[in-house]
Amino acid sequence: MTLAPWRFGAGLVTALCVGCATAPRALPPELQGLPAVVLLGEVHDNAAQHALRLRAFEALLATGARPALAMEQFDRERQPQIDQVLAATPRPDADALIAAGAGRNPWDWRFYRPFVALALQYGLPVIAANVSRDDARQVMRQGLAATGFEARVPDTMLQAHARGIEDSHCGAIDGTTARRMALAQVARDQFMARIVEAHSQRGVVLLAGNGHVRNDLGAPFWLSPATRARGVAIGLLEVGDTSTPYDRVVFTEPQPRPDPCAAMKPKPAASAPSR
Repeated sequence: MTLAPWRFGAGLVTALCVGCATAPRALPPELQGLPAVVLLGEVHDNAAQHALRLRAFEALLATGARPALAMEQFDRERQPQIDQVLAATPRPDADALIAAGAGRNPWDWRFYRPFVALALQYGLPVIAANVSRDDARQVMRQGLAATGFEARVPDTMLQAHARGIEDSHCGAIDGTTARRMALAQVARDQFMARIVEAHSQRGVVLLAGNGHVRNDLGAPFWLSPATRARGVAIGLLEVGDTSTPYDRVVFTEPQPRPDPCAAMKPKPAASAPSR
């Protein structure tokens, strides 16, 4: 396995702003003409991005494609429960599958239920593509090799993951802990790559956070050259995000949200009462 960074295909990264003042209503060209292997990123709470991805998925199905639907939102140990629902006759609805597969995951399922419903409607495999928190803790304690993952990871990749983890935790964790957590992030990316590989001949759409679909750090890095050649990694980013390690990029307006670091900022000292 080569450990050099790569990009899907040979195309240049392209970008479109959706939700901006002059944005067209049509599906962005970056989400049209999707190939057999598609890695669709997201900012997890961005409603506009989820709506765009759903339209792209519907358009892909309208062409006659019947890919597997791989989802970060389901942990791998829930696959037997998911398969049991898929095999039931008559087939239950999306809520039943989510109830069987979600476990303790606190995802906002209103964004993902439409994808599950389409998978059921078209008889698609639904594949759990994530490593659970319990498994991630084992990776952090025992390392990648001891838990069944590839341990030959570029140090630059671990450093980049660690920096991102420190930033996402508002600097509240130390570098040593962040590096252990980076191992868990790599394990998740490697497992997603395994799922994509396993279903690449049929076709597969992976729904995952933008970090997982980065060509330089995420699941695409761990795919075989043959699968890379048949796929595309699409980042759905918010305006102001300057990262571009994707084959295609679509920008949306930022989702309104409170400052995630506000609760961790030191509060100003109370002034002494006047006398």
